[in-house]
Amino acid sequence: MTAVGEQMHALVERLYPLCRSITGDGVRATLDIVGEYVPLQVHEVPTGTEVLDWTVPQEWNIRDAYIADSAGKRVVDFAASSLHVLGYSVPVSATMPLAELRAHLHTLPEHPAWVPYRTSYYKPEWGFCLAQETLDALPDGEYEVRIDSTLADGHLTYAEHVVPGQVPDEVIVSCHVCHPSLANDNLAGIAVATFLAGALAHETPYYTYRFIYAPGTVGAITWLARNAERVDRVKHGLVLACAGDSGQLTYKQSRRGDAEIDRVMRYVLAASERPHRVDEFTPYGYDERQYCSPGFDLGVGSLSRTPYAGYPEYHTSADNPDFVSPEAMADTLAVCREAFAVLDRNRRYLNLSPYGEPQLGRRGLYDTLGGRSDTKQAQMAMLWVLNLSDGEHSLLDVAERSGLPFDTVAVAAGALHDAGLIKA
Repeated sequence: MTAVGEQMHALVERLYPLCRSITGDGVRATLDIVGEYVPLQVHEVPTGTEVLDWTVPQEWNIRDAYIADSAGKRVVDFAASSLHVLGYSVPVSATMPLAELRAHLHTLPEHPAWVPYRTSYYKPEWGFCLAQETLDALPDGEYEVRIDSTLADGHLTYAEHVVPGQVPDEVIVSCHVCHPSLANDNLAGIAVATFLAGALAHETPYYTYRFIYAPGTVGAITWLARNAERVDRVKHGLVLACAGDSGQLTYKQSRRGDAEIDRVMRYVLAASERPHRVDEFTPYGYDERQYCSPGFDLGVGSLSRTPYAGYPEYHTSADNPDFVSPEAMADTLAVCREAFAVLDRNRRYLNLSPYGEPQLGRRGLYDTLGGRSDTKQAQMAMLWVLNLSDGEHSLLDVAERSGLPFDTVAVAAGALHDAGLIKA
């Protein structure tokens, strides 16, 4: 896993300098890079398109921005960090005194060396973000202010990667691609999603897995609007965000609270004995709140390490590639793989010989256990599967009730199915 973690971290570092927003060339450049790892179907939705209760906004692009002192020295420079400009800033070219400029400057006095991340998506505004210590060092005087940006009709861009399954029922994995230079929020989520997609591509999953790379809020809403007629195929889902910091894993349950993905994540996290937390659903956070809006009410939860706004570095320049680690991202990826391995095999079976215990030895089933270090456990798994295969209980029910590992239960079910004793 260390090598995979290093590869994910390298992807984070590569994506970090790009200026992303809810629209624009930064999103396209990000998806171009992700597309080198997994093939993507990219969608362009025109400005003005009605998407549920929203409208696709104008596209924002930026080429340069700076504040320069009277000597022409850039004291704040977009080229140094995409965080330095208020997201969606309208163009400006002016000279003004520092006293007037201050109204357009954003800092974090409590963390004077950090640059905050700020946006103004739906209100025409312009501004700069800078370290408080930089602002404190600026003398009074005239400053040249320049933001070379455009707000014009264009498109909202999102992308999908689909891993075909044995059935058309889908598991969606969603991550937001709109934040600029923020490593944990959400380049780590993008990296984990991408390597999870790559891993599943080498398997033959039961479900079809659809990976959605979209801008936050309006992007997920756009996807839902464009897929409303087929959204009933979505049986399970997971939003990935803040996947690379050193905090313990946190799973936020779906609106339902008892969706199968909720049960699977609770089980996998507890069985793994990793430090973790399970939170109830709230209608705030990332795009789980769109998928779980009452009209859709999809079984979609959210997996992160430290949740949004739960760490001081959140939405600041301190959320840089050094803040996320290969080990943490590898651990998040491992949990996703473990959870999907359970989800993909969690079936309900029907015992075809329910009157009394069938003779396992006559069918050679005991012979298949010979030499195993967990022979007794495997035998008990067969008995539990037979007893609870009434069409009502899933294999996860069996694992939870018996206290046996899910993998042992699933292997036992496979053997019993091959022997003709149970059917799905």
